[in-house]
Amino acid sequence: MIITAEHLSKIYRRGNEDVKALNDVSLQIERGETVAVVGPSGSGKTTLVNILGCLDNPTAGTLTVDGTTIFKDGNTLSEKKLTLIRRKLFGYVFQKFFLIPTLTVRENIMLPSVFDADFTADEQRVSELAEMLGVAHRLNHLPAELSGGEMQRVAIARALIGKPQVLIADEPTGNLDSKRTEEIKELLLSLNKHENLTIVVVTHNLEFAKSAGRVLTISDGRLTE
Repeated sequence: MIITAEHLSKIYRRGNEDVKALNDVSLQIERGETVAVVGPSGSGKTTLVNILGCLDNPTAGTLTVDGTTIFKDGNTLSEKKLTLIRRKLFGYVFQKFFLIPTLTVRENIMLPSVFDADFTADEQRVSELAEMLGVAHRLNHLPAELSGGEMQRVAIARALIGKPQVLIADEPTGNLDSKRTEEIKELLLSLNKHENLTIVVVTHNLEFAKSAGRVLTISDGRLTE
C-alpha cells in the first residue's frame, strides 16, 4: 500500500462551533491504483485529499505514506520532513491552473526545480512530458496564449516533472468543457497505465469517476465505497 489512513478525523473551528469535516475515515490505496473521490459540495472531499497528499494534518487518526508515518496520536512530522515527502512522492493538480502568467510553458513546467536545490529538471524530461501531453508546440508560449485544456495539460506536466509516485488531482476538469474533460480523463488514465502512476482524483463528473478503478463516496465527512 502506498497510502494507509486509519480513523482520520478533521475538525475546523467556525466561530463558536466545531465543524467535523472528516469523521472516522479509514482507507488504503494501492500503488498504481486510480481512485475517484465523489460526493456533494462540502462533504469533505478536498479535506480528505489534502490530508492524503500531506498538504494538511488531520485532527486525529493515523496516516502512513510509502511506509512513513506522517501523523499518529496527534503528532506529525516536521515541516521540513513533510516538504521532502511532498517533493519526492507527490504531484498536485488543481481546478485552477496556477500557471505563472509571465513565464513560458517551458518555464512553468520547470518551476518546481526553482524551489528544490536537489532537483534538476532536464530539458529531455520537459520535452518528453510536453510531447506526451500534447503541448510540445506551445513550449515557448505564455499561458494567456493557451486554451483551458492546454493550460491544464501544462499544469499536469509541471506536477509530473519530478517523477512523483502519486498524483493528487482536485477537480482537474472543473473549469473545462465536456470535450476537454474527456481529453484530460483519457490522459490521466493513460499516465496511470503507462507510468504506473497512483492517481487520487476528486471529481463531480460521474463519467470520469466511473473510469477509475475504484470510487470513494463521501457524505457528511463519512466514507463509503
